[in-house]
Amino acid sequence: MPKISLIIGLIAGILTFGQPAAAQKLPPLEQILSERVLGKADAPVTMIEYAALTCSHCAAFHNGPYQDIKKEYIDTGKVKLILRDFPLNNLGLAAAMMARCLPPNRYFGTMELLFKGQQSWTRDPNPAGALAGVGRLAGMSQATFEACLQNRDVIQGIRKMRDEGQAKFKVQSTPTFVINGTVHAGGRPIEEFRNILDAAIAAAK
Repeated sequence: MPKISLIIGLIAGILTFGQPAAAQKLPPLEQILSERVLGKADAPVTMIEYAALTCSHCAAFHNGPYQDIKKEYIDTGKVKLILRDFPLNNLGLAAAMMARCLPPNRYFGTMELLFKGQQSWTRDPNPAGALAGVGRLAGMSQATFEACLQNRDVIQGIRKMRDEGQAKFKVQSTPTFVINGTVHAGGRPIEEFRNILDAAIAAAK
């Protein structure tokens, strides 16, 4: 990824910020960059997803197979999902930052909104307004939105998350799933996910 100062400049150019909002109070950095986990802590299977909010294949997963996985595996305590950011461009980085600057209990709902509306906000002539609008639905003010997207530490944290995914799991594309340590690149039909998850559950017993 480019240097942090360049990323900030590119994001600012894409989103056309108004007055700087760096003084706006954000949640603690540790909270912003903490793991986003859905499901029971003691679930026998851990499913890590590396996703990009501008990735159409990620949106297809979240709008399709994920809904069944959540109902059949996450909500029933068999699987816990850890969602990690792997942005592919600066607009995706900005969206990931916005979602993480929200309270953690609003994160997954906001990610769902972003994936469902991907065709809309990614193609909007005013991406800043579109993203800020999603943030407002989740309770984020315009000032907090701008402060979040201009925060160097948040950019650095997401960059580190992406780099660690590349180094540890050889992630090269999105979505990539790490299921109990085994890497599965790319989306797939729900039947294939069921086979993979069922085998991981059986092996964990």
